[in-house]
Parts: sequence; structure tokens; C-alpha cells
Amino acid sequence: MDEDFRIDIGEGVDTMDAAQWDALVDATPGTSVFQRHAWLAALERSSCAVPHTGWQPLLLSLRDPAGALAAACVVYAKGHSMGEYVFDWSWADAHERSGLPYYPKLLLATPFTPVGAARLLGRDLRARGALLRALLQLARSTGVSSLHLLFLTPQERALCEQAGLLLRSTVQFHWSQANPPWPDFESFVGAMSHDKRKKLRQERRKVEQSGVRLRRLRGRQIDEQAWRLFLRCYEQTYAEHGSMPYLNLDFFLRVGELLPEHLLLIVASLDGSDIACSLIVLDPSSRRAYGRYWGALHHVPLLHFELCYYQPLQFCLEHGFEVFEGGAQGSHKMARGLLPVECSSAHWIADHRLRQAIALHLQRESSQVGDALDELQLHSPMRQPQAAPAREAM
Repeated sequence: MDEDFRIDIGEGVDTMDAAQWDALVDATPGTSVFQRHAWLAALERSSCAVPHTGWQPLLLSLRDPAGALAAACVVYAKGHSMGEYVFDWSWADAHERSGLPYYPKLLLATPFTPVGAARLLGRDLRARGALLRALLQLARSTGVSSLHLLFLTPQERALCEQAGLLLRSTVQFHWSQANPPWPDFESFVGAMSHDKRKKLRQERRKVEQSGVRLRRLRGRQIDEQAWRLFLRCYEQTYAEHGSMPYLNLDFFLRVGELLPEHLLLIVASLDGSDIACSLIVLDPSSRRAYGRYWGALHHVPLLHFELCYYQPLQFCLEHGFEVFEGGAQGSHKMARGLLPVECSSAHWIADHRLRQAIALHLQRESSQVGDALDELQLHSPMRQPQAAPAREAM
């Protein structure tokens, strides 16, 4: 019974002891580096995910009768829907047209990070189930419009389905090592269809012929000067798209200091000057790599594909990483060897009428996503498709 646990609410992960938090991360299947205390605390300490940016962090923790920490998560009270990658603008509009405020809402996700990984942290399944029920209790008691849990693991999806939450599917594109494995990048390219193989090689050759030179910086090789270069590139690319970046130099310096073994920076130079960077986050324990951020100060045709796909995939093959996640959306990634993967989210809507309307919408949307996955798989870039589309992202 949940009464065996005492529920505490704090102001953010920074209020919890890092060792206790990370012990829960280690005990929970399907977690990633993005749930570690250092990453989440850096978002708070750098003022990236804080109330004045529309992300109010709330630490929800469960303790057993002996006072030991049994489960915990950081849920965000949000005043907007930016930085989430599972889009609910139409839901917000429906609430407003019905005379009901949509914000604030509660969100369980890693800010600015569309990565499938466990966020209901607990020492066992019973504790994680109790944590979900505590989240729902928090949503009901605070009077928010809704609670959203994004990029769930299969176990979390099952818990949410059992709790009666609405389930939603979206699509990402991930690269996975073959079975039997490709020994190197050229073997991977050789397994692609003729047209895709020819196009990929042409793209790489054009970047090389442009005079661009590449180097990799890993861990503590990424010093403050490198971070400042990366930030210039990152901010420039956001500015070209007419938007503001979510993260700042303080955040990157913090994760660079506390999580160096998880970071890879690929730097491009032209005529002796550094012109572009791509940041890859590594999770050696799960053998997964994540393409996160990129930017360029000078446009070179096709350089984006080289820095964001080909170089990371080559690194994965050289260092034994088995999955590369390329971020949110983008069917163009298929031509670079990334295949469609279904991702899950779960949603609790307070208003009964709107909950019914959204449930009907999600039924139609789920069918469309399934059809899209089937259609995408028919256009696999590989000569022999590895497998049917994965229906859950870990």
C-alpha cells in the first residue's frame, strides 16, 4: 500500500544529496546520463530550467517507514510548452477555447532533451508505481490542467496504462548496430542500398574537398576555450532560425566539469579557423550515444550531415556504441542510416470533456503513426532491413 511511503515535495533536484539520487538512477532500469544528479542540477544552477524560464522544478520523493529513500523524480510546473518535443499546442488551444487555462501544467521529462529514458526513479517496481500515484495525487491536489510524462520506457508506459493515463506515440530515428555487427563504418555503408550508399559517399567527399578538417575532443580535452567556441556556434545557429537557445555557457561548463566521460565534441575547421561544432553525449554503460547540439559560424554545404550523423556513427562503430539517437523528428535521417522508432508518452487531463476529446484524437493519431512507421520501413536505406520498426524507445 502507498501509505507505507512518506511523500515529500522539495524545490528541485539540487536540494537532494547527489549520491542518494544517483543510487536511485543506478537501481532503475532504462535510465540514462540525462537523469543523473549532475545533469539535472546543472540545469537548475545555470538558470536554464528554473521558474523565470517557465520551468519550476519540484522534487517528489518517497521514503519508507525507516526513512530510507525509495523513489524520486523531478516534475516541472510549466507556463508554456517549449523545449518538450511532444507537441500539445492544439490541446492548449482547446482548453483556452473552452474557457479553461492550460497553464500551468505538470511535466515529467528531462528539459530540452527528447530522449527515451526512465524518470520514475525507484529502488523497485513497487516504489516506482507508488511514485506515479503520488504524481497523480500532486496533479489533482494542485488543480493543474494536466500531467504529461514524455519519452517513456516500456515499463513506465505499462505503469501509466495501468493507471488509466492516455497514451501517445511519436516517431524518432535511431541507428542501431547490426546483427552480426558491422566492424567499421565502411561495412555499414556497404550494407546500404546502391543509391543511398552512393549519395552518402558523395556527401562525405564534397565536405572533404571543401577543405574542412575535423578533430574530436573527448572528456577533459573540451576546455573552456572549446566550450566558448561551441557556444558561439550553437547560438549562431539558433539566431539564424530566429529563436533563442535554451542553454548557456554556465550549463555546459558545469556538465563538462562533472560529466566529462559522457561528452564528445566534434570540431570542424576551415583555412585554419574553427567554424562548426557538434556535441555528442555518450552513455558507456548502455552503449548509447546521443546527438544533442550543433552549430556553425560559416556555411559549408553538407557539413551538418558530416558532423551530426557520419562522424558520430563512425565514432560509435570504432568504440563499441550500439545505438545512436539523432534527436527529435527528421525523416531525412533515414538516408543517413537511422531507422524509425516509436516513442511513447502518457497524459492525464483534469477536465473530463477535454480528456474524452483528446482520447479520441489520440486514437486516430496512433493509427496514423502506425501507418507511417510501416510506410517508412518500406523505404529503409539498408539493402536488407534489420528489423521491423521498434515500437518503444529505451
